[in-house]
Amino acid sequence: MTFETMPFGKALNAGMRRALEDDDRVLLMGEDIGKLGGVFRVTEHLQRDFGEKRVLDTPLAESGLVGTGIGLAMAGFRPVIEIQFDGFVFPAFDQITTQLAKLTNRHEGAISMPLVIRIPYGGRIGAIEHHQESPEAYFAHTPGLRVVSPSTPNDAYWMIQDAIASSDPVIFLEPKSRYWQKGEVDLDRRAAPLHATRVVRPGTDVTLAGHGAMVAVLLQAAAIAEGEGTSCEVVDVRSLSPIDYDPLIESVRSTGRLVWAQEAPGHASIGGEIAATVAERAFYSLEAPVMRVAGFDVPFPPAKLEGIYVPDADRVLDAVDRALSY
Repeated sequence: MTFETMPFGKALNAGMRRALEDDDRVLLMGEDIGKLGGVFRVTEHLQRDFGEKRVLDTPLAESGLVGTGIGLAMAGFRPVIEIQFDGFVFPAFDQITTQLAKLTNRHEGAISMPLVIRIPYGGRIGAIEHHQESPEAYFAHTPGLRVVSPSTPNDAYWMIQDAIASSDPVIFLEPKSRYWQKGEVDLDRRAAPLHATRVVRPGTDVTLAGHGAMVAVLLQAAAIAEGEGTSCEVVDVRSLSPIDYDPLIESVRSTGRLVWAQEAPGHASIGGEIAATVAERAFYSLEAPVMRVAGFDVPFPPAKLEGIYVPDADRVLDAVDRALSY
């Protein structure tokens, strides 16, 4: 096995590079992704190495960008579209939810839609609201879309390749606060399939679950809790549509308690769906209500208030204490 330590963003770059090498049908498209390498430099040097016909700089027109990607997918290509920031995806929302998500079903399976839309999302970079949003619930609610979010460089490397290889459209959510975080990447073998939920830290007293950037926060909270005598199992829900519930349900049946954490607002969110499903499938194992830790139900605040809005280890540990009080 070949291992290499690299930042999350570089792992994504390496994964797309490998996909470009393996399949001539793969194209990258987006605003400033070519010569600049993207605002986060995730596509750095790819245009230099694969040319302007494979890595295309596009106008600032998200609806036109996604519409073009849909046409290319119908023509047999495998386009990968970058949305520069999470809040910029909404001009393309109609194309994604009305066309992209429904075309395969509309044609009774006669055509596939192998299109990936990369969306940097979430907070912790000190930006304004349209640069730090968490829109995952919109897309997970839309039948016909696959929605995934890696939390580690290794998952970033393999999940972007698996998303590109999918015959269905994939919303690929990249926690932008993780772009610079380093980790070990196994260049020969993936850790799990694209839509698999994984237990990343074993424990016995409380299950902590989340996705994307929140997984690192949960691991931090679990380490602190261990020092206080509480054993927390951490579960990474890497896919938000479909959700692989079995590992999560098995964990909750073992610990009897669940704390779910997310950066997105709590109302009508992924966390509510998780809580409802766990209550349905593991009701007799629960020793406390499912606790949810989320962003507040307000627009993402200015940078000075970001630390209050985005859940941290202290808010997770408060939920752990409440779960243990029952």
